[in-house]
Amino acid sequence: MKQKLIVIPLDERPCNYNFPYLLTKDTEFEVVRPPLSLMGNKKSKGDIDGIWEWLKEEAKQASGVVIAIDTLLYSGIIPSRLHYDAKETLITRLNQIKVLKEKYPNLLIYGFNLIMRNPKYSSSDEEPDYYEDWGSEIHRYGFINHKISLGIASPEEESELYAINKRLPKEYLEDYLNRRKINKEVNLAFLQLIKDNVIDFGIVPQDDSSPYGVTAVDQQAIKRFMYDHSIGHRVYMYPGADEVANVLLIRMINQLKGVTPRVFIRYTCYSGGNVIPLYEDRPLHETVKYQVIACGGVVVFSERDADLVLIVNAPPSNMVEASEQHNNIIEYDAFRNLVEAVHYANYLIQTLGKNVIFADVAYANGADLALIKLLSSQDLLFKVSGYAGWNTSSNSLGTCIPQGMIHHLYGTTKSHLDFLSLRYTEDAGYCSVVRSIIRERDLPKLGLSVFLVDGERGSISTIVKRELDAFNRSVVKDETYAIEIEDCYMPWNRTFEVGLATKVLKKKE
Repeated sequence: MKQKLIVIPLDERPCNYNFPYLLTKDTEFEVVRPPLSLMGNKKSKGDIDGIWEWLKEEAKQASGVVIAIDTLLYSGIIPSRLHYDAKETLITRLNQIKVLKEKYPNLLIYGFNLIMRNPKYSSSDEEPDYYEDWGSEIHRYGFINHKISLGIASPEEESELYAINKRLPKEYLEDYLNRRKINKEVNLAFLQLIKDNVIDFGIVPQDDSSPYGVTAVDQQAIKRFMYDHSIGHRVYMYPGADEVANVLLIRMINQLKGVTPRVFIRYTCYSGGNVIPLYEDRPLHETVKYQVIACGGVVVFSERDADLVLIVNAPPSNMVEASEQHNNIIEYDAFRNLVEAVHYANYLIQTLGKNVIFADVAYANGADLALIKLLSSQDLLFKVSGYAGWNTSSNSLGTCIPQGMIHHLYGTTKSHLDFLSLRYTEDAGYCSVVRSIIRERDLPKLGLSVFLVDGERGSISTIVKRELDAFNRSVVKDETYAIEIEDCYMPWNRTFEVGLATKVLKKKE
């Protein structure tokens, strides 16, 4: 009989709701998640009380639970930025975890609670309505105030802040800052549960972070609590969000199995680890180390001592968006050696029998097509232990490392191959190619926008599937396997992400 593990996802999008389940399908663990009917829908809240009741029932027979605190308190990542709940209401909900631990003291509880983000741009797609017109000003308000507090703001920035204060509506700023203050108090209460051994391990992810601003100021308060109470070994804080359930789930599996995977890290260019990725606040190599240890692994310094070799396809200097890679940016060609990296991977797999993971984080929001083609030419696409290249570098790292660790434990299962097919179709096909085609060619013709298409399963989803099928046939070439797309839809009725179900089919001899 399989051990039951519970996952309370960050929201209902496939990356949060499906990935942990898909990664663990062919293991000795049964991963369960709340019914979709209880989850929210983007800005619409789900049934918070219903999810709590579901959790309490499932916990009776479970070995562990991975909890997105934002879901149990606010109903998900977007509602956490929009709510009007009093701090007392939120803390009361949070403290139900104490009751759960008291009732089931052997239940392993891992949790993660986001620091509220502060986007640089003006858009209300995932923020309060007023962020459509005032988002950039709200960000600059926090950014410049932070620099002033550190004594490093320029006279030009101080003049800019003065102008912002004159035109930014006070009620919008107060609403935003009040919600941030309440959410920070929840962050601290979450840390208190870790200090009190109610939650066994935690992560405070930094969603779309940067070195300065209101988010960075909140981070300082979190760090101070962690330092003052000596819990830095039991709660980590680093960039990320949508991948954290994967990370905590594999950490839990490793702990339950009593194993510590050894990971050797290799970069495609010497400078890559020092780059601060887009949407993050620190050099890539520091985040990579955090991702490995958060997954329950340890970094080693020789591939021969390693269970897994993590090859990080890193940007050589400033990171750019994946949609720009067709511009032949000279640094990406001259300051990296992808051919050597793939040659090295082939040697590790074929000669040394090592498990190799590719973290494809050279670009933001999509895969490196040159890497995909090289892996295809060497017939390595379905021989690697893990691959991801979507959204932020942390999103990708927190997807491919758990997959690699599961492959290390359970080998080349059907679900492993299917998940690779999903990554190539989504990360390379959709994020790096098809999304731009749809936005530039089809949305204008149909009178649609990137934030509003014609439904989850309208004409856009039909076009996307057709284009992805063509991409897989022309780019994701493998001697043994072909990819079949079983389902394609547009979560949140926009073009940023795609919902897919894929599987591999063995080619006829």
